[in-house]
Amino acid sequence: MTVNDNPKILYVEDDETLSFITSDNLKRKGFEIVNAYDGVQAFELFSNDTFDICLFDVMLPKMDGFDLAHKVRTVNKEIPILFITAKTMPEDRIKGLLLGADDYIVKPYNIEELALRIKVFLKRKKIIDPETENQNIRIGSVTFNLEKLNLKVGEKEHTLTYREAELLKFFIDNKNTVVTRERILNVLWGENDYFAGRSLDVFITRLRKYFKSTSGISIENKHGVGFIFKVND
Repeated sequence: MTVNDNPKILYVEDDETLSFITSDNLKRKGFEIVNAYDGVQAFELFSNDTFDICLFDVMLPKMDGFDLAHKVRTVNKEIPILFITAKTMPEDRIKGLLLGADDYIVKPYNIEELALRIKVFLKRKKIIDPETENQNIRIGSVTFNLEKLNLKVGEKEHTLTYREAELLKFFIDNKNTVVTRERILNVLWGENDYFAGRSLDVFITRLRKYFKSTSGISIENKHGVGFIFKVND
């Protein structure tokens, strides 16, 4: 968290009217907002300050939200990134997730819903149980620390996004058991629809890449049912 303990948000939106309305409402809810109106300005601000979460519009001048997210992820893999987009094509949402975004919300959005999404990610980020902060989960050659968002596979380390870490913890808690898509979506996404399902597929693809170098762990599809996080103890 930032030093004044008010969650600090980098909010990038080129529509100045929408930016003002959204910023004003979020400030009333206790957030500190730093505004940017194009991707280049946003990355400069990001590089010279500390934020708790990023809200990126997709269609931005000078550098779009996708390129901005990619640049942010090259220097900080941990900060939550939430895309705000008017685009309705699922491919655009999936592209954002593949670049490292944690979630997205579609325009026109409800301010209450946006604030809730932000609070969910901030809550995951800052609440750390002192008794479990340094607790590692070990499975064969794999070591996972949920609070630190750290995954070590053999000698290679990965910094996970919050959604990746949540999904991995869910799989570990249910290892060697078939879990349905519906259950995963309802528990982690809070909804079970087409777009959430596509998002789940993206995050599973990411996790599979991390475990590619080990033969002891796999995420297998169970056609028409769900998945099994298979661990050969």
